[in-house]
Amino acid sequence: MYPSLFRQDPRYFYKGTGSTWSRTKYAMATAVIAKSDKGRWEANYSAIFAGLTAGAISNFYYAPSDRHGAALTIESGLISIAGVAFGHVMQEFLFRGMTPHVPTATTP
Repeated sequence: MYPSLFRQDPRYFYKGTGSTWSRTKYAMATAVIAKSDKGRWEANYSAIFAGLTAGAISNFYYAPSDRHGAALTIESGLISIAGVAFGHVMQEFLFRGMTPHVPTATTP
């Protein structure tokens, strides 16, 4: 729902070139930045709000005496965003086959 509301592309775009550190930074950054439908990079509002929404919903699973309001919601949302970043790193380095249309490496 959020990607269509904010007109953002929710896919992960494989980088595949550069140093290990630059690829890791790129993969982690795409958890909080995304391409808009116009092709420009912008804040990934859809993933951020989805993480916070999931955090708010998960807050209801706690007993009323254990709910800590916004703090627990934000903490759960940040954990969700960190999970997305971890998933992008895994897709960049381990699950290359999950990314369609990745060019194969050629040897000279």
